Amino acid sequence: MIQSETLELLEWQRLCQHLSTFAATKLGAIVARNLPIPETQTESQKLLAQTKEVYQLESHLSPGLSFEGIQDIGDSLERAELQGILSGEELLAIATTLAGTRNLRRVIDNQDNLPILTELVSELRTYPELEQEIHRCIDERAQVTDRASQKMGEIRIDLRRIRSQITQKLQNIIQAKSGAVQEQLITQRGDRFVIPVKAPQKDAIPGIVHDTSTSGATLYIEPHSVVPIGNQLRQTIRKEQTEAESIRRALTEQVAAVKPDLERLLAIVTTLDLATAKSRYSFWIGANPPRFINREEQEIITLRQLRHPLLVWQQQHEQGNPVVPVDLLISPNIRVVTITGPNTGGKTVTLKTLGLAALMAKVGLFVPAREPVEMPWFDKVLADIGDEQSLQQSLSTFSGHIRRISRILEALEVGAKHSENSLCQKPIIDRPNASPVQESGVRSQEEEEEEGIKLPITNYHMPNGRLPPTPITNHQSPITNYQSLVLLDEVGAGTDPAEGSALAIALLQYLANHAQLTIATTHFGELKALKYEDERFENASVEFDESTLSPTYRLLWGIPGRSNALTIALRLGLKPEVVAEAKTQVGEASDEVNQVIAGLEAQRRRQETKAAEAQELLRQAEKLYKEVSQKATALEEREKDLRASQEVAVQQAITQAKGEIAQVIRRLQKGTPTAQDAQQATSALNQITEKYQPAPPPKPKPGFMPKIGDRIRIPKLGQTAEVITAPNTDGELTVRFGIMKMTVQLPDVESLDGQKPEPIIKAKPAPAVVTPPPAPVPAIRTSKNTVDLRGKRVADSEYILDKAISEADGPLWIIHGHGTGKLKQGVHAFLQQHPRVSHYEPAEQADGGSGVTIAHVK
Repeated sequence: MIQSETLELLEWQRLCQHLSTFAATKLGAIVARNLPIPETQTESQKLLAQTKEVYQLESHLSPGLSFEGIQDIGDSLERAELQGILSGEELLAIATTLAGTRNLRRVIDNQDNLPILTELVSELRTYPELEQEIHRCIDERAQVTDRASQKMGEIRIDLRRIRSQITQKLQNIIQAKSGAVQEQLITQRGDRFVIPVKAPQKDAIPGIVHDTSTSGATLYIEPHSVVPIGNQLRQTIRKEQTEAESIRRALTEQVAAVKPDLERLLAIVTTLDLATAKSRYSFWIGANPPRFINREEQEIITLRQLRHPLLVWQQQHEQGNPVVPVDLLISPNIRVVTITGPNTGGKTVTLKTLGLAALMAKVGLFVPAREPVEMPWFDKVLADIGDEQSLQQSLSTFSGHIRRISRILEALEVGAKHSENSLCQKPIIDRPNASPVQESGVRSQEEEEEEGIKLPITNYHMPNGRLPPTPITNHQSPITNYQSLVLLDEVGAGTDPAEGSALAIALLQYLANHAQLTIATTHFGELKALKYEDERFENASVEFDESTLSPTYRLLWGIPGRSNALTIALRLGLKPEVVAEAKTQVGEASDEVNQVIAGLEAQRRRQETKAAEAQELLRQAEKLYKEVSQKATALEEREKDLRASQEVAVQQAITQAKGEIAQVIRRLQKGTPTAQDAQQATSALNQITEKYQPAPPPKPKPGFMPKIGDRIRIPKLGQTAEVITAPNTDGELTVRFGIMKMTVQLPDVESLDGQKPEPIIKAKPAPAVVTPPPAPVPAIRTSKNTVDLRGKRVADSEYILDKAISEADGPLWIIHGHGTGKLKQGVHAFLQQHPRVSHYEPAEQADGGSGVTIAHVK
């Protein structure tokens, strides 16, 4: 019962009503308005996973999931099971529901990374053959088609023929008796064809009068000649109705045969619609997915910029005032938070906001707070908010609070026992024939006492009394760890302040031992001191702007608040002299405490201002760092591109130089080279070297600098002098004129032709420019530096090689051929140990390749 009261106090039904507006189907809206609250954390996590996957799906899919064609076919299924005959409209609704569900499954199956939704729709059976049969037999007007059966086709042909005969006969009568006819038309009364006849001339057209006009001037007569054909038409229509009923009965039997699968389909579609409504509602209020934490693992409750969802709705949907968010950062060791501050400051709104946030997370909704959203999973949310004063029940304000708090403590005790015995208890099963309950889920006290425990009823009924399909959830996990959230507004109020304060202290200490988290608002100063006596307690307050004499609705942590009752009373119009007298009655001690609190609040505001400035500086620094990083990356890319282009240019130059060198070598190889040819080749190679070798930097042009023995002029003295010592590094030099010697500064002298000397600049020596050596002249193969050993033995070859190496002054080409490879191995072994051979290598392919070895002689 207390949980139902809590839902009412938190206005949970309003939030569910808002959620239902985002549902796409009638069943989805009904379930959303009566949203069941899970009893296990596993179930809540599954619901959250469904919401997250739909949110992810709709963020990539435009315009999102479509539930077009899906209707509430629950009544039709029940009627089919009871052997009733479904109408054409009901059969069409079943067919469109099957088609719409199939489209839903196709959309989900075509997406990746949706394991929960994919598993959910994998159980769907949409019976396309049943849908096709319904569309074959029922047209878009919900009428049985001619092709539904051969007999129906024949009956429809007869009907058209008979109607044509009746129309033709009546048309002939109208033309023959035109003077007696009121209008030249054929109409119907019931299923009989009639013509309008003037009342005075009714005898001109004998027949049966089926109707009369309001004025009595017109009679609607079925001529006697048409009556037999009309009777035949009526009989044929009856045959048509009988055949149509037979066809619809056959379709109804097919529907009844698959009723369990269709009910399962309806439940899955309702679950999808509910998850979609949660996703869209969460997106609309700017909410983020919560993560359930375990405070025993030292995890902090983190709810930054938390907003009241009903106020967000009021702001966006009803053009209300902007919502002021609150920050809730609660350490794992904190069990009780006392919120103090002035009335109308937002204390009660903070309680309701946290309570709704806990419930939203439990049912799979996102929480309207900034990421990350981290909070515990609460078994129960219990609240005492507002005034339960009742004249009918003889309850005062204090009595009403105590009655409700007693029910809260009883629920905590029952919940603890239930947690201990949950593994031994049988699961509670909803009885289909249970009596209807109110939307709030309130049961009588007798029923609760009979069951021995108090758990909320989550059954809900449609207007016709039929239970809608329950969303697909997991009810198997037992409660293993009972944890609750308790919200108390104005705890201990409504009685003597001393006794109320003592009662509030005892109550909060009890809750610190028996509840996961308790948030309480109060005006008692004694409760503010609990933080300094017990580390499980924390203080918070709502801010009050003394400059505007109005609350800011911001929540301040760690600082107890002031009630500011006298200031608020003055703002609300109470006479100043009354307020002044009240201030004198408060006492100096209270005034000193208020001054201390005011100083703490001012210090906190200064810290928040500095923190905001630091945050802004950090944001600017991050922005600047990002810009610099982007520019550095761009410069690196540009440098890389330039280096690559330079490497390409160098490679091209090297390739071209090699080509020109190869041309010189080929010219020398065409015939027996002479000294003149070698000189020309050397000259050509030097030209190639000068062409591709970078030019050395130009030498600086020397300026005027006095040297020993030079004659210079000293303008300041008006004398010419002879330089005895050259200027030193400080620009001083010694001169002599006549018999005098003196030291002067370099800027004070000039040449005889008026040139000023260049100043001596003390600079670090410039790095030496390393001029690359000239390109080496490539070795040219001639008959003199080529030895042919083919056909020789290894021993003979060594003698020949030793002689050739001693006479060689450059590379030596040794032709040994391939053969068995022994001669090649012997040559290489000899070259490897010869002291004058620095290294050897196989020749180019054009010079014989591996059949020729080039030995480089030192």
